[in-house]
Amino acid sequence: MTKLSFLRQLWIAAACSAIGIQVSFAETGVSEKELVIGQSIALQGGKNSYGLAAAEGVRLYLDAANAAGGINGRKIVLRVLDDENSSAKAEANARQLVADGAFILFGSIEGGPSNGVMKVASELKVPFFGPMAGSPTMRRPYQPYVFPVRAEHRDEFRALMQWGKTIGLKTVGFLHADSEVGRSHLENVKAIGAELGMQLAVAIPFKGDAKDGEIDTMLKLLADQKPDMLFNHGSSDFYLKFIQKARVAGLKTNFMGVNSGSTQIASALGPQAAGMVFSQVVPSPAERKHLISREYQDALLKANSRQEFSYGALEGYLTAKALVKGLRAAGGDLTRAGLIRSLESSRYDLGGLGVRYAPGDHEGSRFVDLSIVSRDGRFIH
Repeated sequence: MTKLSFLRQLWIAAACSAIGIQVSFAETGVSEKELVIGQSIALQGGKNSYGLAAAEGVRLYLDAANAAGGINGRKIVLRVLDDENSSAKAEANARQLVADGAFILFGSIEGGPSNGVMKVASELKVPFFGPMAGSPTMRRPYQPYVFPVRAEHRDEFRALMQWGKTIGLKTVGFLHADSEVGRSHLENVKAIGAELGMQLAVAIPFKGDAKDGEIDTMLKLLADQKPDMLFNHGSSDFYLKFIQKARVAGLKTNFMGVNSGSTQIASALGPQAAGMVFSQVVPSPAERKHLISREYQDALLKANSRQEFSYGALEGYLTAKALVKGLRAAGGDLTRAGLIRSLESSRYDLGGLGVRYAPGDHEGSRFVDLSIVSRDGRFIH
């Protein structure tokens, strides 16, 4: 708001007060009938299947919430921009969304773009709710404007390594993005290994544009060190290619993985994926063991949607559910500061998956489950 605009509003308020009319200045993105939410998400022009699924899950929940009256009588208006999995574009999108009147930022996927949105949220002091990314930077150092829902990758790494130890595996390999965030993940893996008494045998950094010759060098390092298990952080497309070349080379490493791209990796590997273990940050979308899964499945059927049950859609659905719960709890007189205060005294049960926030600690959820790929390609939890 410009100084002139602010003075004009003050003059109007004073004039109205003199004749007994009550006025209030609405928060950006909040009107009598609408609440504007801004989302930058990696759809990559329809090529990012996880992003598309997550966006579908978000829309499924928000459509139902609007049909039930929205947020204290306000319709939720979701403005979506495709960041194409680019940190720079995600940052630009976030700035545009705020400039165009978004009340809060919401629901990016992937660590790089989510960090781009977080930069804008912190700079402009706009809440950023529900980044669907496992980057440690979403929580450490403490980010006062960021409210993750899903568990971070550190919790996934621990679950995978604990499973490996349970079945007798002793040494670990870690394939990670050659970036500051990737190196932060490596430090977490080292710390977990020390806790569990497991040795980090090899750490393999990679660039997303690595050529076949570079991948062959990485595979030789893996063959020389022979870790009992290996899992990843970073591009699922790169990890898929890495596993495929390792299989051709005859390497016997137990490949495991985090949730990102697990469905796509298993589908592309076909029979070679049988027995692979993946961590998941939501319950099984195909089973009905958890209330949130049953709720999601029933909502999909009620909407007559042709979408298949998927991890991405369930993550989007429950992240949107957490958003709506938080907005409703903040009351009818919505402000960004008021929303933050309300969230920081919140605990939500999303249907068997707990979410918690407190001053100085925006933990969100720590739910992690393990899934194994069956011979027919199904994920069994």
